[in-house]
Amino acid sequence: MPEQPTPPERPLPSMPPGPHLSGGGRAPEDGAVAATGMGGAMDLATEEGASLRKPATGPQGTGPQDRPRSLWSDAWRDLRRNPVFIVSGLIILFLVVISLWPSLIASGNPLKCDLAKSQEGSQPGHPFGYNGQGCDVYTRTVYGARVSVTVGVCATLGVAVLGSVLGGLAGFFGGVWDAILSRITDIFFAIPVVLGGLVLLSVVTSSTIWPVIGFMVLLGWPQISRIARGSVITTKQNDYVQAARALGASNSRMMLRHITPNAIAPVIVVATIALGTYISLEATLSFLGVGLRPPTVSWGIDISSASQYIRTAPHALLWPAGALAVTVLAFIMLGDAVRDALDPKLR
Repeated sequence: MPEQPTPPERPLPSMPPGPHLSGGGRAPEDGAVAATGMGGAMDLATEEGASLRKPATGPQGTGPQDRPRSLWSDAWRDLRRNPVFIVSGLIILFLVVISLWPSLIASGNPLKCDLAKSQEGSQPGHPFGYNGQGCDVYTRTVYGARVSVTVGVCATLGVAVLGSVLGGLAGFFGGVWDAILSRITDIFFAIPVVLGGLVLLSVVTSSTIWPVIGFMVLLGWPQISRIARGSVITTKQNDYVQAARALGASNSRMMLRHITPNAIAPVIVVATIALGTYISLEATLSFLGVGLRPPTVSWGIDISSASQYIRTAPHALLWPAGALAVTVLAFIMLGDAVRDALDPKLR
């Protein structure tokens, strides 16, 4: 038999573009309620899955959302926008540079004096004039920054380390050790700082900076210790510390990994502000004659020697006193900026 011709295939009816439901109708517009049926449910599930795979965007499509910042990264972000921190940081950076390399801006010898030029005013190459011994005030002011900054930094580090360790251990373990440390700190708080310096440093014959630094550490650690103790007591009551303890974490692990990073912020703030105070204390003790002694170049020594000629040569007193005031103010401003950045209650 002859083969029958195959009938042509009929094209399927065209459907409008877009997602379709199982009943052949169109899907609802965006924002409308989806129709019931297997097809609509599958389409909605597909769209929701695609939306979950997309990265979360910031406001107004600015890109992926940033991860939650820690306290330190958030504090650094605030510090970079704080003009007080920028100005004080630049001043302190300049002081550190001239302390390490004073010859960059002062080529003279701070110990070279000429009595023939005693109390003379400003001259070319000697913008600050000469003091009562005929020494160049500008050179001595520049070289005096080295001693003052060194004493302040070393004393602050010693006080921060000793006070943080003793206060942190007392706050963490509590009990009899906490009670003993509290009574010891009360005894040290009862000693006037300047009077204690007059008594202790008057029997020291060394002219180096280390007896002065040791005295500051001896009388300065109780303040940091009390602050560290209170911060540790507050931090160890948090839930993450209790969870670490319940999971069997050792005391050393809890102190190093969980408590110290979250309790150190108040100590840093107080230590930064105290650094300027220690620089001022060194100048006070040197002015009274019990701190640093000649031939050490110090702002306190220069202020003490120039006070005799304040009427005839006030420039010999004003320049080292001004440098001391600017330095102390810079560290106090830096401490205030750090406090504002690290304390969430002040934001």
